[in-house]
Amino acid sequence: MDYAAFLDQCRGVVSDEVYRALETLTLRSDEGPLVKEWAVFHRVLSDELSYQRRVKRGENAPAPIERDAAVTQTVTAAMNAANPLQGELLLLELEFSQLDELIGLHSFDESALYGYALKLRLLGRQRVFRQDEGKAAFDGLLDHLRQQIFSL
Repeated sequence: MDYAAFLDQCRGVVSDEVYRALETLTLRSDEGPLVKEWAVFHRVLSDELSYQRRVKRGENAPAPIERDAAVTQTVTAAMNAANPLQGELLLLELEFSQLDELIGLHSFDESALYGYALKLRLLGRQRVFRQDEGKAAFDGLLDHLRQQIFSL
């Protein structure tokens, strides 16, 4: 199910306020049941990703103020993955695991609904990953760089 289909199913079943919140929900949202807790995790993850990317580029970067061992370990593994898709899948697994933990025993309430919505947002992001297209783009960039080097 994509997010649009999810919203269609929510229409008329949830309050107008909840529906509007779901319409505007992003992975960076920070309002709503479960979403506040997700926002804390997502900020820690984003900060760690930003930090490790800067370090990998050789930039002098201060470590994030708030760190989590599991996040740091997963981001390190993702940064060192054999290919970008593999790294993204490691991050997605961590994000799903965090959402499962936040949802916990909630089954038929707004926390479960928002958790499901966030999972759909994550899956929507995953759908744009196309290994064959990514490899073709990478190969094209590599060929272009080779041509520039050989022309020197």
